Amino acid sequence: MYYNMYMIYENIYEGVFLERPNRFIAHVQINGREEIVHVKNTGRCKELLTEHARVFCQRAQNPARKTKFDLIGVQKGKRLINMDSQAPNRVFREYLETGKLFENILEIKPECVFENSRFDFFIKTKNQCIFAEVKGVTLEENGVVLFPDAPTERGLKHIYELIEAKKQGYEAYAVFVIQMEGVKYFTPNTRTHAAFAQALHEAKRQGVHLKAIDCKVSRNELSLNREVPICLDGVCSLDT
Repeated sequence: MYYNMYMIYENIYEGVFLERPNRFIAHVQINGREEIVHVKNTGRCKELLTEHARVFCQRAQNPARKTKFDLIGVQKGKRLINMDSQAPNRVFREYLETGKLFENILEIKPECVFENSRFDFFIKTKNQCIFAEVKGVTLEENGVVLFPDAPTERGLKHIYELIEAKKQGYEAYAVFVIQMEGVKYFTPNTRTHAAFAQALHEAKRQGVHLKAIDCKVSRNELSLNREVPICLDGVCSLDT
């Protein structure tokens, strides 16, 4: 299944990554000048932001901002990876609005509270009430993509809350938007957070839908591309 939902960035500048003193900022050389840029991803991303990595930054429109640029992309070998943590929700929302995933949508409500969590989307159709949680994926190893890249108690909580929503009669979806193209499959990162991997296995057993969708990425565009297999317990399938 092909998606082709686009997000377009303007005012993109190529730069060279120098260092990342904390989760929120990085030092990047742009046009021969060292700039302090905002990093639009609070994950570790250590395998991406390596010394002298080629990066892509968007110049901010607000002249009063402390940082003039946002770091949104990085070149890893031959692969261009989008690092904007806000982008997965935006392209998935656009896809929802097409009606191709769920027909007869009556309402799409972002940031919807359920029990002790806040899910990315609540979708109401003529026949269903659905909760969906979207996770961006930037960690790749030999063509395999994994989530998370660091322990995520918040992500773990979301998975168990999706299970609870399913038990209460809602449809529930965990959607992994892979911010790169041409990957083999998605699998939970057991090495980094075994509890999250176990929760994802349990979610599958309880009937939560799992989707992984890769993206076409350029220096100024991101678009949903197509579903890739999710591998759990050595078995790979689409929309488990």
